[in-house]
Amino acid sequence: MEAAALQTIRYAVEDGVATITLDRPAQKNALDMKMRTELAEAMGTVRRDRGIHALVLTGAGGAFCAGGDIRGMQSGEGTAEEGRNRMLDLHLWVEELINFDRPVIAAVDGPAFGAGFGLALAADFVLATPRARFCLSFLKLGLIPDCGVFYTLPRVVGLQRAKELAFSAREVGAEEARQLGIVAEIHEPEAIAGRARQIALSFTNASLTALSISKRAFNASPTSTLGALLEMEAAGQGVARSSEYHRKAVAAFLNKEPPPFAWPK
Repeated sequence: MEAAALQTIRYAVEDGVATITLDRPAQKNALDMKMRTELAEAMGTVRRDRGIHALVLTGAGGAFCAGGDIRGMQSGEGTAEEGRNRMLDLHLWVEELINFDRPVIAAVDGPAFGAGFGLALAADFVLATPRARFCLSFLKLGLIPDCGVFYTLPRVVGLQRAKELAFSAREVGAEEARQLGIVAEIHEPEAIAGRARQIALSFTNASLTALSISKRAFNASPTSTLGALLEMEAAGQGVARSSEYHRKAVAAFLNKEPPPFAWPK
């Protein structure tokens, strides 16, 4: 995609890592229709580029995403069908993000409210700064959670806690979010981008085959039977064991060489 033509996001690829930066800092990176369109285009580009091994999602100007742009919401205008169609357009790229077959790291600084909370939950790993705040603010506007929250949040915190967060519409700080399992790590604002990129770069040395199969199995786990998951495990392991990556990793182990992949400390 043409980076120069983008108005609401920044998109960059370097060393096998794609970075999408929400870039409406004056609006705390709130989602408007233009940003939705550009995010959809960016996700299509990332999905098609097999040279990309990981994706970092972040926001500019000390905010992750304040949710939907309330100034663009005109209550009472448009039909229910038109509103549903707008959400279906949103779901096309949100589903791509959730099911993206490579690791996604969200680096959250400042507010992640409403749909912004949903975007963070779509990632595999959420890093946060001490000033990060998470809030399902939908009920304050008489709305229901969107951006995939009904799927993602109960899988992270459990059904009862997910209801409490949605029905109370309360803010959750970085430390509580870590205790709830929403946040994996907390880093200072000046360090979070570097840590997100460090994790993302580590995956350029990992097996994309193993990562893709594992992610699909984990995403399917809550609604699958033991038998179905064991079948996925058997078929997936058969593919992984036949890969050139596996053969080289075994050879390195036998030769007492360091493994090609290691989680960054």
